[in-house]
Amino acid sequence: MIPAVEAKGARIPLVGLGTWELRGRTCARIVEQALRLGYRHIDTAEMYDNEREVGEGLRGSGVHRNEVFVVTKVWPSHFAPTDLLRAAKDSLVRLRLSEVDLLLLHWPNPQIPLSDTLGALCKVKEAGQARHIGVANFTAALIDEATRLTTEPLVCNQIELHPFLDQSATVRATRDHGMAIVAYSPIARGKAKNDAVLARIGRAHGKSAAQVSLRYLVQQQFAVIPRTSKLERLSENFEIFDFELSADEMAEVAALASRGGGVLR
Repeated sequence: MIPAVEAKGARIPLVGLGTWELRGRTCARIVEQALRLGYRHIDTAEMYDNEREVGEGLRGSGVHRNEVFVVTKVWPSHFAPTDLLRAAKDSLVRLRLSEVDLLLLHWPNPQIPLSDTLGALCKVKEAGQARHIGVANFTAALIDEATRLTTEPLVCNQIELHPFLDQSATVRATRDHGMAIVAYSPIARGKAKNDAVLARIGRAHGKSAAQVSLRYLVQQQFAVIPRTSKLERLSENFEIFDFELSADEMAEVAALASRGGGVLR
């Protein structure tokens, strides 16, 4: 069984497949192959325009639906309550699923009261269309506000997180509320592959710089969802549970972080 982070009843596998920018047959093929390799966490969003293909890959893999943690997200333009309820149903139709494991608010939307949006998100969960709910790209202050307003548990905050970006304030606020962190862009859109510190540490373990970046995060119990369109990378990104970074190595990687080093998506 893949190691997972647990939060408020949700069990989120520590390695998942991000599908941002994956389209068409490539997307379906990558999802199918990832599941056959052992991935059990697939991340999509209505904005990615690939939910149909993610569903195809899930069905084509032969892996039982109940074994896969499927995540999708509602885009901020659909945060008005009636729009959100419709968007959630539309995502399920495209995925051809009766429920998702986790439904997230993709980005904050200050134009619509958060209490209204969260009320609708909670209704989706209560209707059995999402087993769990959460947020993405929420700041520390917004996490505090959201947890105060919600009537159902928020299980995670999905944020950009990698060795070059200091997200300590957001991480602290999220964890203070008992929520998990899911890291997107965990190898910084490929930047990790070219970093000398990560490469040196990797050589000591027979691993790549990208694997060190991922290991650094999962060793802190952050779930990671690296995206790749290359089949060979799927295996590399998944093979991070057979080594451990020392305390000194963890400190070296942590020293790479700098505020504002993001690659937003």
